[in-house]
Amino acid sequence: MKNHDIVEKNIGLLMILAVVAISFGGLVEIVPQFFLKQTTQPIEGLKPWNAVQLEGRDIYIREGCHVCHTQMVRPLRSEVERYGHYSVAGESVYDHPFLWGSKRTGPDLARVGGRYSDEWHRAHLYNPRNVVPESNMPAFPWLFDNILDGKHTGKKMAALRSVGVPYTDADIAGAADAVNGVTEMEALIAYLQQLGTLLQHKR
Repeated sequence: MKNHDIVEKNIGLLMILAVVAISFGGLVEIVPQFFLKQTTQPIEGLKPWNAVQLEGRDIYIREGCHVCHTQMVRPLRSEVERYGHYSVAGESVYDHPFLWGSKRTGPDLARVGGRYSDEWHRAHLYNPRNVVPESNMPAFPWLFDNILDGKHTGKKMAALRSVGVPYTDADIAGAADAVNGVTEMEALIAYLQQLGTLLQHKR
């Protein structure tokens, strides 16, 4: 009891012990995840984003799309019925940063790939209210005018390879040519059309 009183009355000691307890508990929860195959190994068929898709993903992040749209279907019946197979860690092992998120101003996009045509995405991104009248999403017309030159695409791939994304020398060498002349709109749609397609139709 005396020792307990000492801890309670010494705010500095109490804070140190609280931090130690929380840190230990956090490590016990987190560290084992680094050694589980289902959280560290890619799912079957997963490939790194190609050059155009990679640029599209960067545009997606730059324009703040991830702020309003999650890419994480929770393992709940209502979520799976609406969006498709729940998200698994193996889908995102090549994503740096990953974009699961928790905020849904707009619908989840984890399984949006292939659900709409390229033309639908163009119309929607140019002015969302043309296809969804009640939408409060902003328009992105400048994406039609901005042209990519691929100047930094290969460097991005090389950087990602250094953290485990399996880009080949050929991927990196051909990145600039693959991207040069592509509009930002085309790149963004290429990215969106691949989201979640490997598990999209599984329930």
